[in-house]
Amino acid sequence: AAPPGVPAMEVEVVRSAKRRKSVSARIVDGRIVIRMPQWMTKKQEAEYVTALVAKLERQNTAATVDLPRRARELAKRHDLPEPRSITWVSNQQQRWGSCTPSTGEIRISDRIAGFPDWVVDAVVVHELAHLVHRQHSAAFWTLANRYPRTERAYGFLIAKQLTDDDVE
Repeated sequence: AAPPGVPAMEVEVVRSAKRRKSVSARIVDGRIVIRMPQWMTKKQEAEYVTALVAKLERQNTAATVDLPRRARELAKRHDLPEPRSITWVSNQQQRWGSCTPSTGEIRISDRIAGFPDWVVDAVVVHELAHLVHRQHSAAFWTLANRYPRTERAYGFLIAKQLTDDDVE
């Protein structure tokens, strides 16, 4: 693995006079290709490259984790219901996971995909508990805390500034 802040893949920036506004990034032959308008400044280029490389690398990491299998195993181990579906998402900037109890769907932020397994597992168990209790009630926390490293995982997430420290 690459050191923190250093992309694991080579990055190629392609500037185009035809491109007016949009910036795109995708993985091509094992490298990240970022296409952007020619008029953008070096500062804008650096900001886009940093953000897009991080997003693609998170998605790449998330793709290696079999989230449905993991959720089934955790649900069975901690006597919780299995979700109808569980997927990685890239549009959650403030939450590490979300759950829609009425449909049984769980979404996990790909921002945590590269975190230790015990942190991801704690988040999955947290969302599985929401399939039973929507609110962060005492009954909910009884279920969420069936995962033995819940408190430690929340400490990890607080340190990564993905949550505040007043979790109910």
